Amino acid sequence: MEGAAFYLIFWMFWVYLTFILPKDNPYRLKVAAAVLILIIFSNHHFSFGMVDVYASGVVILGYSYLFISKEKQRVIIYLLICSLIITIAYVTFHLFEIFDPVWLIFKKEWMMGIGIGYLAIILQNTLKGRLLIIFSGTMQGELLYAYILNKFQFPHSIGDFAYLDVCALISAVTVGWSLLENAGAVLQNHFHFLEKAKQKSS
Repeated sequence: MEGAAFYLIFWMFWVYLTFILPKDNPYRLKVAAAVLILIIFSNHHFSFGMVDVYASGVVILGYSYLFISKEKQRVIIYLLICSLIITIAYVTFHLFEIFDPVWLIFKKEWMMGIGIGYLAIILQNTLKGRLLIIFSGTMQGELLYAYILNKFQFPHSIGDFAYLDVCALISAVTVGWSLLENAGAVLQNHFHFLEKAKQKSS
């Protein structure tokens, strides 16, 4: 069922942001509001010429550019370069799916989730940066992919539930990896503290 992964993962994100994340976090309300708006508008779409555009895609791209624009100029340039790399990877995957589907060894959503998530992890060190290039890059990829298909008279809806499922899985993979990274740092600091305590006691 299309949209199931999106609703499950993004509702989990919203619950975490609203009820679990500390209230002094500066991004808590902004991101929680963005996630809720995205869920509300996920089923709304409009026609742009011969193409159906889902409002959720516009929300994703708008919020991504808004958050990117608040960074320093050097950071903005690097984020946009990383976003372009994600865009190229996203479109390339879809084109390979059309012209050479044999190489899809398991569900394409999971392949994209793992592949693009791994690419975002390599390109950015922070969870914020990773999510920004994922959302902006994949949505730019949707626009470019729709443009290419339109040249061949193939219909494609921009930002539909198929896209949202992929976007949700990529986000889940990236968030999960970032949590593991932070868990490793916390454990390392904990053991370092225990070693210091032992040295002082001895």
